[in-house]
Amino acid sequence: MTEKMAATRRWIFLSCCIVCLLSACQLSQAQNRTFEIDYLGNTFVKDGKAFRYVSGSIHYMRVPKEYWRDRLEKMYAAGLDAIQFYIPWNYHEPEIGQYNFEGQRDFVQFIKLAQEVGLLVLIRAGPYICGEWEFGGFPAWLLRENPKMVLRKMDPTYIKYVDTWMDKLLPMLTPLMYENGGPILMVQIENEYGSYFACDHDYMAHLFIKARQILGPRSIIYTTDGDLQSNFQCGPTPGAYATTDFGVTLFFNPQKSFQPQRDYEPFGPLVNSEFYPGWLDHWGYPHSTVNLDVFSKALDLLLDYGANVNMYMFEGGTNFGFWNGADYDAAGSKSGSKNLKGANYAPYQAVPTSYDYDAPLTEAGDITDKYIAIRQVISKYKQLPSMPIPKNTTKTAYGKVEMSFMATVQDALQTLCPKGPIKSQYPLTMEAIGQWQGFVLYRHTLLGDTPSEPKTLDLSGVRDRAYLMINQVPQGIFDRNGQKTMNLTLKVNETIDILVENMGHIGFGSEMNNNSKGLISNVTFGGSILTGWSIFPLTVENFKPSSLSGIYRDKPFRNGNLTTPSFYVGKLHVPKEPSDTFLDMSAWGKGQNLIMSSSMINVGRYWPYVGPQVRLYVPKPFLAPSPTINYIIMFELEQAPCDTADKCTVEFVDQALINATPHKPNFEREETKFSRKRISV
Repeated sequence: MTEKMAATRRWIFLSCCIVCLLSACQLSQAQNRTFEIDYLGNTFVKDGKAFRYVSGSIHYMRVPKEYWRDRLEKMYAAGLDAIQFYIPWNYHEPEIGQYNFEGQRDFVQFIKLAQEVGLLVLIRAGPYICGEWEFGGFPAWLLRENPKMVLRKMDPTYIKYVDTWMDKLLPMLTPLMYENGGPILMVQIENEYGSYFACDHDYMAHLFIKARQILGPRSIIYTTDGDLQSNFQCGPTPGAYATTDFGVTLFFNPQKSFQPQRDYEPFGPLVNSEFYPGWLDHWGYPHSTVNLDVFSKALDLLLDYGANVNMYMFEGGTNFGFWNGADYDAAGSKSGSKNLKGANYAPYQAVPTSYDYDAPLTEAGDITDKYIAIRQVISKYKQLPSMPIPKNTTKTAYGKVEMSFMATVQDALQTLCPKGPIKSQYPLTMEAIGQWQGFVLYRHTLLGDTPSEPKTLDLSGVRDRAYLMINQVPQGIFDRNGQKTMNLTLKVNETIDILVENMGHIGFGSEMNNNSKGLISNVTFGGSILTGWSIFPLTVENFKPSSLSGIYRDKPFRNGNLTTPSFYVGKLHVPKEPSDTFLDMSAWGKGQNLIMSSSMINVGRYWPYVGPQVRLYVPKPFLAPSPTINYIIMFELEQAPCDTADKCTVEFVDQALINATPHKPNFEREETKFSRKRISV
């Protein structure tokens, strides 16, 4: 054997020894890491020492991946010990058996990044999450598999798919548990189950057993429920540690608020898993806020009381694309409550694109006075990190962008629905045709004899908002909260188009089980059922700005205040590295904004006509510097301000606007608004 070969072998042997030694050290460290509940001491115990956490919620799916570190470092600098977040099932399994954990959906990387920053992690694994997220985290394809299934109980169809999902998800978390060397302290199953009507104890026990089997015998599984005694009758399950959630009240009393948890868990740490520094918004209602001083004092009381606290939300983020959820409050419709501009109360309440939540970090991740005040309170109970508070990201006002009409939705049908329509005798729901989000266009050609007198067109089954067009000419708006019928005089061979928007599946309460979208019942005209439909599932992300220019017409059809749902395009040139910005479309009606540069980005819904959100947050990663063109695309559904070129603009500004409402909501029919006009096509 040559000396060179011998040296090589010695080097290989030495390397193997080092690797083995390091592995043994890491294994030893992992074995020495413990996180437990000391019931007699009413505390958590981490690595043998009493431990109390102060945590904050942040959702990786609501923050651009490029900004994960920025937000996490700001949370760490505030003095937080941990972060808490949901894992939405529908975000990762868009179709049965098709999983996506890459890029923006790589929550494992998010967890590892949190650990790198110095934060521990609390996971809310579902399968139901709420969180004002689309369908509470459930994939809409569940409604196709069995529209009559009852969610969140031992329904055979439901539990079959839950088991498959949890068998996929939980093993990804196991190596990241604290006792295995990762940052995950605890994993929550379900969410506020005690507020749900089903009260299926077998279901909660089933979830607990599965989580414990996969995550390991030392893992802490927990539940979260509201602060009413009734919430703890169905929410907790044996073996899982029961925690509670509540916000600030006028006469805040920690002992009273924790009493339901303490009655169920006589011993163990007090935990508020959702302490609210802000609150959610709905379209057509005032922007929700929580007073800074009131919240700070309440947080101080909780920490002084010795409680573990998670602030929901600490960074709210954005419901990009179609990911916003919705609520349904049937009781409110009888309470006389009013929305922002005095129209009748709307039981179906969709969440806006912004999920700012009046949180300590804004939707764009900026430091607020509330952040500083919370940090000051935390400093009374633990030493803050020595690091400075990270700076806010740069915001740039890029100015006005001229927009041009490109095509009506009918002109673009071949692009938006390349496979062509689905033919059906009767209307089919969106879920029945595999359209989980967005828009569907229903088309019917009127045949047979038609009277010269007006008859009633009935769209009582609209979910959620529909735009009626006759030969592309807009006739009116139908809304599940308002107008569902209209008197019309129709002619033979006229084309009836009904564009329906799914504004977000309901994600809370029993109405989750009545969640089909599109036209969920037959359409009648003069009492007769209309049969013979062409149904177009639309993919708005397919729209290409340059492919349709000038092919069909130079402007959309107009009828009174309405214009045919259409696409408008403008060009934004960013001379150097982009910055965060905000898109102001105050003069526009309602629709969807997309930006195409190096890729197509579905930014989200806009509805300044109703509010409270008027401007959309456009983060830096969505834009590209010159020479790449940033195409700004507006899919306007109601009323584009484009009678003259100087008005047909949007503007990029450097300030958010989520607390203003410039116009009255259009939930009810205005009799004179949709007068029938004959326009030649």
